[in-house]
Amino acid sequence: MAYDYSDLLAKSRAWAEQAAAQGWIDPDMLEQESPPQAGTPNGLFAEAQGRPLLVAFMGGTGVGKSSLLNRLAGKAVARTGIERPTSREVTLFHHRSVEIRHLPENLPTASVKIAQHDDETKRHIIWIDMPDFDSIDQNNRHLVLEWLPHIDVLIYVVSPERYRDEKAWRLLLAEGARHAWLFVLNQWDRGMPEQLEDFKRQLGKAGFVEPIIFKTICAEDRQADEFAELAETLAALANDHTVRELEQRGLRARLDQLSHTLDHYRQALAKGAAFKEASPLWQQQWQHTAALLQEGFAWPVQQLASQYVEHAAGLLTHPATGKYPSARADSILWDPWAKTRFDDALDEFVLQAEQRGMPLSPLKRELAPLREKAPKIIETQSELAVRQALANPGNALQRTLLRAARTAEILLPLAALSWVGYQVFIGFQHSNQTHSAYLGVDFLIHSSLLVAISWLTPWFIAKKLKPSLKASALRGLQKGLTVAFALIDGEVLAAIEQVKSLHADQQRQLAELLAQCAAFASGQPVSIDRDSPLARMLID
Repeated sequence: MAYDYSDLLAKSRAWAEQAAAQGWIDPDMLEQESPPQAGTPNGLFAEAQGRPLLVAFMGGTGVGKSSLLNRLAGKAVARTGIERPTSREVTLFHHRSVEIRHLPENLPTASVKIAQHDDETKRHIIWIDMPDFDSIDQNNRHLVLEWLPHIDVLIYVVSPERYRDEKAWRLLLAEGARHAWLFVLNQWDRGMPEQLEDFKRQLGKAGFVEPIIFKTICAEDRQADEFAELAETLAALANDHTVRELEQRGLRARLDQLSHTLDHYRQALAKGAAFKEASPLWQQQWQHTAALLQEGFAWPVQQLASQYVEHAAGLLTHPATGKYPSARADSILWDPWAKTRFDDALDEFVLQAEQRGMPLSPLKRELAPLREKAPKIIETQSELAVRQALANPGNALQRTLLRAARTAEILLPLAALSWVGYQVFIGFQHSNQTHSAYLGVDFLIHSSLLVAISWLTPWFIAKKLKPSLKASALRGLQKGLTVAFALIDGEVLAAIEQVKSLHADQQRQLAELLAQCAAFASGQPVSIDRDSPLARMLID
C-alpha cells in the first residue's frame, strides 16, 4: 500500500503541475495547497517490519529541545545553548544496530548528524532533534518540513514564555492529524499553573481532547519533574503493534489530505457549465464583427476586383504562376484595420468567457493560431471564389443565352449564305432556260443585307449578354468572403470544442485520482482503542 500511495501521490503531483502549467488551475493554488509529501516512516528502512519508533522533538528557539534529547541520551548528542539558533543539523540518536537505508530526498548528508548508542532498553526508538522551526534561517524550516512525513511521534516542546509561539502553532494545526503528539512544558521551574491551563485550552482548540503534557526541568540541579514519565511513555509506545497503528493512521491521514486537496482542485476545475455558453457567446460576438468587416471591406473589394480583371489575361498567359502578381487578398483586404477588428473580437470573447468561469490560458492557447490563420483563410477563399467567378462569369441564364447567341452568330449567317447561294443557283438555271438577265442589283443589295442582318443580330445580342468581368470578380469576392467568414467562425467553434474536450479530459483524470484515493483509503482501516494512551496523543 505504501508503494501504491507513493505512486498515487506522484500521479497527483504530476497532474497538478501540468494543470497549473496549462492554466486549468491557478498556479497560486498549487503553491498554497499542494499534495502532501511522499515520505513515510517506513520509507527510511529497507524492511518496515520490526522497525523502530521515530520520535522527534519540535519547537521554537530556546525552549530546550536539545537539552531534553541530551537528557534522554544520558550524554551530549545535540547542540545546546547559544549555538543552537544557527544550527542547520537534524540530529538522529539511535541504537548501533539500527540501519537507516533511505534518507529523505533533497537533503544533503551534511544536514544530518547521527549519534549511536548500545543501550538495549532504547533499541526500539530513534530520537530526532529537529532544528528550530521559528529560526531566521529558512534552511531550518526546510529541514523540518522535509523530515516531518518520516516521524511517528512528535514531541512538541514549549516553555512558559513561548507556549503561544505562532509559527510552531501553525505547524501543529497543519500537521496535527498526521502524527501522534506528546507535549512538554519545559523549564517548568519558571512556569505557573495558569499557563498550563491556558496551554491545555489551546490544545483543545486544535482538536486534542485530553492531551498528554509533561512538565520538565532541564536545569543543572535536576529538580523533580515528569521527565521519567516521558521516557516511560515513549518506551511503552515502542512496540510493533503501536508502530503499525501509527503507520496506518499516518498513511490514512495522508490519503485524506490528498483526497481533500484533489477535491479542492476538482472544485476549481468544475466549470463545465460555463462552456455551454461559449459557442453562443462567440457567435454573437462574431455576427457583429463580421458585419463590421463586411462594411469595411466594401472599398477594398472594389479595388481588388479591378486588379483581378486587369491581371486576368496574365493568368491565362502564365497559368503556372498560380497567383495574380499584385492582387493579394490578404494584403488588400486583411489590412491593419481588419486585423485589429478580428483581434478585438477574440479578446472580447476571451474576456467574457473568463468572466463566466472558463479557464483563460487554455482558451487563449487554442485561439492563438487563428490570429495568423485568418488572413490565410481570407486569401485562399477569395482567390478560389474569384477564379471560379472569372472562369464562369455571369449567372446560369445569362451564360445559356450567351451560348445560344454565339451559336446563332454562326448558324444564322450560314443559313443566310445558304439561302443566297440557293437563289443564285436557281437564278442561273432559270437564266439559261429563258435566256433572260441573270440576277440584278436589287438581289445583290437584298442578299447582302440579309447576310449582314443574320450575323449582326446575334453578334449584338452576344455583346450585350457578355458578363462584366469586374461584376463577376465582385460577386466572386463577396462569395469568397462569405465562405471565409463561415470558415473562421467554424475554426473558433472548433477551438472552443477542443478546449471543452481538454477540460473534460482533465476532469476525467482528476476523477480517476479521487477514485483511487477512495479505494486506497477503504483498504486502510484505522482502529485505535479510545481508552489507550495512544488515543490521547491523536487529534479527535
